[in-house]
Amino acid sequence: MTGYGRASFSVGNSDFTVEVASVNQRGLAVSVAAPADWMPDAERVVVALVREHATRGKVSVAVRYAAASGVSSFSWDPAALEESVQKLEKNAASLRERGLMPGGFELSSEMLLRLAELHRTSAGALPSFEDAEVAAALTTGTREALEKFAAMRSREGETLEKDFRMRLGRLRDWAAKIREASVGTVETHRNALRARLTTLGLEIDLDDPRFLKEMALFADRCDIAEELTRLDSHFAQFETCLGEAECGRKLDFICQEILREFNTIGSKANNAAITRCVVEAKNEQERLREQVQNVE
Repeated sequence: MTGYGRASFSVGNSDFTVEVASVNQRGLAVSVAAPADWMPDAERVVVALVREHATRGKVSVAVRYAAASGVSSFSWDPAALEESVQKLEKNAASLRERGLMPGGFELSSEMLLRLAELHRTSAGALPSFEDAEVAAALTTGTREALEKFAAMRSREGETLEKDFRMRLGRLRDWAAKIREASVGTVETHRNALRARLTTLGLEIDLDDPRFLKEMALFADRCDIAEELTRLDSHFAQFETCLGEAECGRKLDFICQEILREFNTIGSKANNAAITRCVVEAKNEQERLREQVQNVE
């Protein structure tokens, strides 16, 4: 099932966003994109949380960060800069005493800028995942995004349920038409067989044991009462499952059983009307099965 959720959280001087998105897939596959310094710990936390909310679908989770608003991305370290200047002055004095550096030491603005750049630090640096606060904040933010993600999937599920009930109604209609078309099949076959024998100039007594045996065998071969009864049971089970949690795999199994019964009816049918109904019913069952693949 498709879904999307987004949440934000902050740790120290950094702001973070978590985005969760999914597309349809029979099984569950989770991919996590997070700051490299947080991997694989962040991935382990996020995947565990996703498994609490989803059992099917291709789920992608992206964790992004940036320096908090109002905080400069970089800053200079004044203490380190002052220490570097003092070392330069000391080294310059030593060189001058040994006659290796004529003249005095003069600190230019360009030199000061270069020294400052050497001691530039990131004010919004990524906090370490070893900090318990980081893992807790990531967990909270991911849960919030997943709740929105699950809510969207739930709304889609309501739409799918309506579609399932509509298609299930169509399958019941086809089963009813098959039942109706099967009435009189044996009688029709008997009349057709007798007509063919008459055309060939063969007169046969309807009470002839051979003729009665042929009719009995045919009646047994084309009897679809059991298949129709099982179809009614499958339809009822499917409808009941729609009210259960995490029913996707069960619905998938019931769809397979529905197809099995229609295939058996089709193989037994010695009736063009039944064959047409079976073809249409199998087309509808395939549409239902494809939708069921998206349900958890």
